[in-house]
Amino acid sequence: MDEKTTKEKLQVLIPHWLEHNHGHAHEFKKWADAARQEGLITEAGLIDKAIGIMHEADALLSEALVKLGGPATGGHHHHHGHEHGQHHE
Repeated sequence: MDEKTTKEKLQVLIPHWLEHNHGHAHEFKKWADAARQEGLITEAGLIDKAIGIMHEADALLSEALVKLGGPATGGHHHHHGHEHGQHHE
């Protein structure tokens, strides 16, 4: 089997990273809302800012993916054992 090129690897990795970031951003939003409800306004604002920066990172990753020719085809799914629904406290 041929070794994948860096381009091919990135065409698989970037969509995974985008999906991963989306899950984390959703979790961050939930916790920012919870913090805000308990009066932790400054802290919630910092989490909101982190979410915004994550969205900026996603835009840059998406642009890189477009320049690479889009996501790889073939339906490869990478599972890494980290469930987004779990809370890490």
